Amino acid sequence: MGTGTEVGRVRGLGSAKSGTHHWIAQRITAVGNALLVTWLVASLAMLPAYDHAAVSGWMSQGIVAVPLMLMIVSVFYHIRLGLQVFVEDYVHDDGLKFATLILVNFYAIGAAALCLFSIARIAFAGGSL
Repeated sequence: MGTGTEVGRVRGLGSAKSGTHHWIAQRITAVGNALLVTWLVASLAMLPAYDHAAVSGWMSQGIVAVPLMLMIVSVFYHIRLGLQVFVEDYVHDDGLKFATLILVNFYAIGAAALCLFSIARIAFAGGSL
């Protein structure tokens, strides 16, 4: 295996040795999302009612709140990874790319934090909100 041509090495073309981690992280979160969303849909389908009291009572159980929180973390990390690839591939202006990536990170972290707080509040309040 060669390292490319002389011109390619000078121009910095070729592998940056950093894409594998990103690719593997996307695949792992995709599998986690598939399992956790399947669990969520099956669990919701088994609920006797879908009113506020029934759903918040269900969410107040630790055995439910923990997987929900794991799902939130996995989903928003997967979203951030996917949007990062999209921005890096299709936004060509460096300043705009930087600003967009900052917004993507703020969105993913902020939305995940809001979801985690909401689940924790319901779980710790015992469904009596």
